[in-house]
Amino acid sequence: MKRFLMRAVLVIVALVGVAFYALFFSSRPPLTTDPATLAGDGSQIDYCVLPELDNSGKRAVDIPKGNTPGCSYSHFPLPILAQCTEPLVDGADDLRGLWKAYEGRHANHVERVEQCGSRTVITAAGIIHDYGPNSTLGLNTKDVEGQVVSFEFLGKQRCARTSASMIWNDGVLDFHIFGVGPVVVRRYREGEDLVWEYADGATTKMRRVCTLPESHRLR
Repeated sequence: MKRFLMRAVLVIVALVGVAFYALFFSSRPPLTTDPATLAGDGSQIDYCVLPELDNSGKRAVDIPKGNTPGCSYSHFPLPILAQCTEPLVDGADDLRGLWKAYEGRHANHVERVEQCGSRTVITAAGIIHDYGPNSTLGLNTKDVEGQVVSFEFLGKQRCARTSASMIWNDGVLDFHIFGVGPVVVRRYREGEDLVWEYADGATTKMRRVCTLPESHRLR
C-alpha cells in the first residue's frame, strides 16, 4: 500500500511539473503583430466612430495575427483590424468598440473589441487575444495571461500561457478553453451594456466609452 501511494504521489508530482513547464516555459508562437500597430498610439482614437464593414478593404484572412509582446504591451496599441472591412458572419452580434466596466467582478476594467468576418480581437490589461482566420498563425488565441500570473526567472519574465477559441452562438461569444474544451467565458449584449460572464456565473457589466481613460493608457 505504501509503495502504491508513493508511486501515485510521484506520478502526480510529475504531471504537475509537466503542466507547470508547459504553462510557463514552453516556447510561444512568434510575435506576428504588425510592428507599426504595436508602436502606434491607440489611446488617441475615437472608438465611437466604427469602420464600415462593406467589403471595400481587407478581409480577416489578409491581416497578420495579433498577439502580446512578452507578458504585456507597454502602451495601448493601434487596432489590429483597422483595415478590415469584411462583414460579420451570421450569428455574430456587433460588439465593436471600447468598453469600460461599471459593475461586477472586474470594476474599472477597460477593453477594446474588434471584429470583422469571423475574427474577434480583444485588447485589454496588457494583452491581445486574437481569434479567427489570419495570414500568419492558426485560428485559436495562443497567448498569455499578461501579468495576472507571472514571475521572473533567470532575468526573464515568465507568464502563464493561454489558448482559446471564440465561437459565436446565437449572438453570444463563447470562449472555449484550448479551442475545444468547455466554455469558460461568455460575452454578450444586454441592452446597451456588454456583459462578461465567467463559468461560475460571476459577471462584469460594461458601458461603451469613446476614448481610452487616462489611467489605462500604459496598459
